[in-house]
Amino acid sequence: MKPNLNDFVSTILNKINHLNHLKQLQSHLITLGHSQTHFYAFKLLRFCSINLSNLHYAHRIFNHVQSPNIYLFTAIITAYSSQQNNHSLTFSLFKKMLNSEIRPNNFIYPHVLKSSKDRFLTGSVHAHVVKTGFLRYQVVETSLVDTYSKVLGGLGDAKKVFDEMSERNVVVFTALVSGYLRVGDVENGLEVFGKMVERDVPAWNAVISGCTQNGFFSEGIRLFREMVFVAGCGEGGFCKGNKPNQVTVVCALSACGHASMLQLGKWIHGYVYRHGFVVDSFVSNALVDMYGKCGSLELARKVFEMDRCKGLTSWNSMINCYALHGKCDGAIAVFEKMVEYGGAVRPDEVTFIGLLNACTHGGLVEQGCGYFEMMIKKYGIEPQIEHYGCLIDLLGRAGRFDEAMDVVKGMSMEPDEVVWGSLLNGCKVHGRTDLAEFAAKKLVEIDPHNGGYGTMLANIYGDLGKWDEVRNVWCKLKQQKSYKIPGCSWIEVDDQVHQFFSLDQSNPKTEELYSVLENLIGYRNEILVEM
Repeated sequence: MKPNLNDFVSTILNKINHLNHLKQLQSHLITLGHSQTHFYAFKLLRFCSINLSNLHYAHRIFNHVQSPNIYLFTAIITAYSSQQNNHSLTFSLFKKMLNSEIRPNNFIYPHVLKSSKDRFLTGSVHAHVVKTGFLRYQVVETSLVDTYSKVLGGLGDAKKVFDEMSERNVVVFTALVSGYLRVGDVENGLEVFGKMVERDVPAWNAVISGCTQNGFFSEGIRLFREMVFVAGCGEGGFCKGNKPNQVTVVCALSACGHASMLQLGKWIHGYVYRHGFVVDSFVSNALVDMYGKCGSLELARKVFEMDRCKGLTSWNSMINCYALHGKCDGAIAVFEKMVEYGGAVRPDEVTFIGLLNACTHGGLVEQGCGYFEMMIKKYGIEPQIEHYGCLIDLLGRAGRFDEAMDVVKGMSMEPDEVVWGSLLNGCKVHGRTDLAEFAAKKLVEIDPHNGGYGTMLANIYGDLGKWDEVRNVWCKLKQQKSYKIPGCSWIEVDDQVHQFFSLDQSNPKTEELYSVLENLIGYRNEILVEM
């Protein structure tokens, strides 16, 4: 290889922007007798897969080399592992490499593991790692923990590899934390996170988003506070490396919305502006959603109007804010404005869920049915189970049960708990105990261990005077040890979130709370007597 040829190839590659140009360079190299030179084949393959995103031709370049070396195998396997739906090809290439008696290096294993989607394949690669002596390479160990934590049933193996590591960095800690939170094991996820000496922004984001996605909103908010204040060590209350980014802010706003923490949500909004965040649609939508869930529709609308590049998600967020609070006129007005806006913004499935919910809360039956038809005929959107649930809820609340049952019978999929629950709620409102019994039975069939459904069915039997059936249901619930999930609510006091469950007495001020509650009940009874 002549140095001037190397410079020539590098110069040409820097100018190439089309596959035909790459083919010309390849032809030139073949003419010069370098068709089997690993160095140039590697250069062409990498450029084709990364710069031109043409994996098919990159593979052709690879196949043209009669005896590819470890670097060519690493390049093509890396290219395939970075693409979705190419996992089987990645393993085929890895197997081909092993059969050619080329010894793997520590760089190829992470890419092979990245393509593993089940525990068996991961275990096979793990065994090969041990056999070839690469287990103690940190990049390989980290990849094993990350892959095991993502495959079904692999968390135990991930923890075992993690525990056996001599050195653990922030990446491997984050991988294990994410694995626990991904399956809803918040307790173990927080335990591992608590052992981290070094924490970077991705680690904080993983634990805050994981708590929020699993419904641990108070914990997510607490961690956000800790990230900003407790872990702070410089101006602005945080270390430069641990400054929250847009992902952190969006996760925290989501937690505030679900926990109805308006004041903290406002503080985060101010924090966004104080610290120079780019308020793009990602952050703007999170703010609209937070204000909407906290009941501050004026602020939600103000943020919405300030977004100059409104995408579909922005419009849907605003529609759903109005729908959530029964402001049907506001939701419909935003929808009509969105249709007028036109351009690339076109209503989707989420848009019509918001509209149907708004019509349900406003009792606009005909208009809601019209939107359902519009969704199908004008926009070509196939109704999903959520749309059917909204429509049945709309008809059920209006007492139009014959039409509701026609919708159920005409569904293209099996009715789920939302559908039968919507019908049941309508039956309760209009006293249709016969149909309520039918809907409650369907709910119990879908989830026989749900104590809430069993309790509803028992209450309906009681309303019908079927006391033997009531006893049978209660006996079955007792045998199965099925209990109704307690209700939960949050309240914000002095920027602190307090969480309460039904019949919960864990709060340190329980006696004081119940005393105030009893006084309120007594006060209400006195007023009723006077009336």
